[in-house]
Formats: sequence, C-alpha cells, structure tokens
Amino acid sequence: MARTKAVLGAGARLSDYLSASLLARIYPAAMIGEILDEHGCNSKRIRSLPAVPGVYFCMALSLYPEAAYEQVFAVVSQGLSWMQGNDSEATIAKSSISEMRSKIGYIPLQNLVARACLPLADAKRHPDAFYARLRLVAIDGSNLEVADEPDNVKAFGYPGSRTGHAGYPQAQCAVLVECASHAILAAHLGAYRESEWAICKPLLARLEAGMLCLADRGFNGYTHWAAAQATGAQLLWRCPNNRKLPVVKALSDGSYLSMIYPSGTLSKKQRQASTEGIAVRVIDYALPNATEAQPRYRLLTTLLDEETAPALELAALYHQCWEVEAVFDELKTHLLQKRRVLRSKTADLVRQEFYGWVLAHYAVRWLMHQAATEHCRPDRSLSFTANVQLLRCAQPQSGAFPPSAASITSAMV
Repeated sequence: MARTKAVLGAGARLSDYLSASLLARIYPAAMIGEILDEHGCNSKRIRSLPAVPGVYFCMALSLYPEAAYEQVFAVVSQGLSWMQGNDSEATIAKSSISEMRSKIGYIPLQNLVARACLPLADAKRHPDAFYARLRLVAIDGSNLEVADEPDNVKAFGYPGSRTGHAGYPQAQCAVLVECASHAILAAHLGAYRESEWAICKPLLARLEAGMLCLADRGFNGYTHWAAAQATGAQLLWRCPNNRKLPVVKALSDGSYLSMIYPSGTLSKKQRQASTEGIAVRVIDYALPNATEAQPRYRLLTTLLDEETAPALELAALYHQCWEVEAVFDELKTHLLQKRRVLRSKTADLVRQEFYGWVLAHYAVRWLMHQAATEHCRPDRSLSFTANVQLLRCAQPQSGAFPPSAASITSAMV
C-alpha cells in the first residue's frame, strides 16, 4: 500500500497510526451499517469516503485532536483498501469531509453509543465492580467549550460573566459511567443554561435492575427520585444537609427510614394521608480526618435494609461517585490534549463530535479492560494515557477490516 508522507505530531508518519481496523473490532461495520440504514444516511454507492468508514472518521477526530481533517482521513483511509479493491490510498478535500459529516449527522453515533457501549465488568472476574450483586455506576455532568460560531452560540449559549460572556460558548454534558472500568455507558449533550436534571434525565433510560446508581447532590427531588427508581435500578444519591427528612424509623446502624413526597410543604397529617410518598433511607456521616472533605454528608438510598447494606459500607461506597471526575479528566486532558475546544462549527456537528469522542473513549477503555482481565489486574491499575498512545500508534495491519480473523492488539499493562 502506498504511504503518505504527511506528519501527525512529532515525527510520526501516518502509516504508524491507527486506521479504522482496530475501532471496527469494537464497533463492527455491520452494526454501523445497520444503524445508518435505519436513519437513511448510508451510502448508496461506493464513494471516496462512504458513510460507514465516515463514522470511524468521526471517532478518529478525537484520537487525533491536533490533526487536520484531511490528515485524520488519511489515517482512516488506510483501512479502506478492502472496500476499494486496490492498494491506492484515497485523498479527499475538506469540503467533501464536511459534506459527509453533515449527511451522517449525530443521531447514528448517539445510537451507536446506546447499542455498543455496554458494561464491561463481570461479577465473577471483577467483584470490586459490584456491591451486593449490584453493578456500580455513577452519573454526573460537566461543561465543554465549543467553537465560537453563530450556530453554536444559538444552540448552546455563553456562560455569563461580569463583563458579558466568556470567550467561547459552552455546552453541558452528562455521562453514565461504570465505576470500575470507567466505561461510558450513556451520554447526553445540551445547552449551557439547561438544568442539570434536563441534561441527566435522558441517561436514566440506560439504568436497569441490577445496577446501583451513585450521584452527587445536583438533583434529588421527588420527581428525579421517582423517575430513576422506576428504571428498576437501586439508588445512592447525595442530598443537601438541610433537607427536611423526618425520621419514620431509626435503624441500628445510625441511619433511618424516611419518606419523600411531591410537595415539601405538606403537613404531618397530609403526609400521613398521601399515597404518593416514597420510602427512602437516610445516612448522615462525617469524615473528620479528611482535611479536604466537607464537614457533613447526607445520602439517600433505596437500599432500606441495614443488615444487607450497612450505613458504613454505603458511605464508603458513595465516594466511588467521584470516578466520574476521572473520566472527565480522561476525556478532556488525555484525549483532547491541547485542543480544549470542540472544533465543529455547527450544533449538529458538535453533537456528532461529542458522541464520536465518547465512542473513542470507550474504545480505549475496552482495550484496557481486555488487558486487565487477561492479566488479572484491576482496570484502574493501567495507564489511560499509555493506552491512548497505543490506540493512536497501532499499525493499520493490526487487524482485518472488517475484523474477521485478527487477534486483539495487546494493551499497555
């Protein structure tokens, strides 16, 4: 195959970088093609950049944040010779790439996240990923800067400041993460001024029975709690210390049972007559020896039995919620590197770039999980940065495209 001499980064030829082949092991081309067909945006004929490889291109944008679109395409194109039936390397103009991205849109990538980004941990091999046979997941949000373009400003808005607005418009995102593996199971992007609940609510569809969902105190009202509990998942959420939660029954471990209602202003008589109350368990605790900790914490949980879920264990467990902060660091610092602003110039393409970013992160975490499992090590013991570099530098010949007979590339352990 002909090799391009274009350069990505410090001295690395494109031939040394990842093609679509490795990503195709995690996201099979057949699955992507099916999703594209469902949305009517698959290729009708073979083009220089068909829609299926175009989805891999959207993921690769996050693996090579400093590279121009044409350079990223050159990386992906090395995995396309099987489609073209020759060894020549395709070239394409930036305008054609933009046209391809607009045709695909963001919904197919959003659906690919829902279909392919599955929990990684196994109860027998990864017991630390579970508590009382419940898979530990956490939900949280963050802000992202996007390109300062009119469509992005209209869709996402600026954060306010004393001098008017910040330099870049910002979007809000929320993710649902498997705590042990850091795998993102669901993600959503919205406007800067949307409520945190509005951003997080779409993620509830990914919750299910057999999960224990951890969350900070951004949302814990009756409506939020009822919606999350209806998924069948168990909940362990932090709530404000000043929330009034009357003691219904004190428990032996220091926690107590209470009730929450649609309205927080009901009298005692009205609460007793209400049929809409939801039973919760309240856990109050402090971390006196932790200098950076807040003086007091209050948790709500659906786990009402203090024998099977002691308060001390749940208090320790809750702090795994902060694994999401590590995931945001992986996304923003180790994948985006110096490019802290999403590069797309329209709102739909920002959303597409965001979901491609999530898919690229999952690919790294999938690779790490395979290695950790093979070597009987926890996922947290492996270097995310090292495996990002491995994914970038894997030879295009590391696997067939589509991935029919290739072995899995070894991760950095």
